[in-house]
Amino acid sequence: MKSTANINGHPLHPMIIPFPIAFFIGALLFDIIAVTQSDETFWIIGKYLAIAGIISALMAAVPGIVDYFFTVPPKSSAKKRATKHGLVNVSSVILFSLALLLRPDEIEEVAKVIGLEALGVVLLGFGGWMGGTLVYRNQIGVDHRYANAGKWKEERLDQSQKDPILVGSSSELKVDQMKLIHLDGRRIVIGRTEQGFVAFDDHCTHRGGSLADGVMICGTVHCPWHGSQFEVSSGAAKAGPAKESIATYKLEESEGKLFLTLSNLSL
Repeated sequence: MKSTANINGHPLHPMIIPFPIAFFIGALLFDIIAVTQSDETFWIIGKYLAIAGIISALMAAVPGIVDYFFTVPPKSSAKKRATKHGLVNVSSVILFSLALLLRPDEIEEVAKVIGLEALGVVLLGFGGWMGGTLVYRNQIGVDHRYANAGKWKEERLDQSQKDPILVGSSSELKVDQMKLIHLDGRRIVIGRTEQGFVAFDDHCTHRGGSLADGVMICGTVHCPWHGSQFEVSSGAAKAGPAKESIATYKLEESEGKLFLTLSNLSL
């Protein structure tokens, strides 16, 4: 699903992360060369690479945190994976920061420094692996909509509204198009089928995937993570691995506007 922290649709987090990866690995390599060659020039370069890595890592963390809270679906396998991804990467930065504090000016008693940096690089590798899984398996930051599904639509509404809630206009959605709305901590999908407008939870009952990020065809929404299918009018699970139904809501059209009633929950 489309990244919240983006520039013209391009997610910021993956644009920045190559810098700390390169700086941290470079710091370790230059420090090893400095020790093996007894050359303090490489030792100084390693120090500044470590500093650059810490600064760029903190910069990369900002859009990463934004996407963690506003893009990754809550109560999902991706949320758990994103949490581990963040903790592992933070641990890597802490190790490099500690190595920098313990770093002597001259090449002596450097085993602790290189050991901390080596462990930091290992953690960086694990963090990158989980980050790649978030992109390629959970499709976080990937806007893959097919042509007729339209562009990604997402809106955060005033939480003080009471039923019925104005959620959009009927003209903004064509048949088989969907829109994700955020309301009072809920993520709800509104869509348009050949039979009319529908509203349902943006939460696959299998692993919590975003249904708004999937495909809706012939009154059925397909989860993009593992292929579960749900009937959007009733919420019934039509194909696994999901076995439980999704919640649906009452959505009415009046004078070209769409009104959602949350109190009419199907489950």
